[in-house]
Amino acid sequence: MLLIPCVHCGPRNVSEFAYADAVLPAPDPNAAPPSVWRRYLYMRTNPAGWTSEWWYHQSGCRRYFMVERDTRTNEIRAAALPPRPADRGAP
Repeated sequence: MLLIPCVHCGPRNVSEFAYADAVLPAPDPNAAPPSVWRRYLYMRTNPAGWTSEWWYHQSGCRRYFMVERDTRTNEIRAAALPPRPADRGAP
């Protein structure tokens, strides 16, 4: 059984969660051409090893948070709240 450590609810069974996406920097909406957006939206890698991912606690607090997970073993080493907009460099 895989336990995901929700930052609000504590460790819960993976069946309570929905995988949302990998944590990737989005292209600049004002400058990126369509080819860059296509690559960002559809051309994903499937890395073996540590990745940063978004998870959604659909049967609990209904919030998104970030998880660092090893895709080979499903080991989780960290869970964190999303950064605030000011921390991401947004205006």
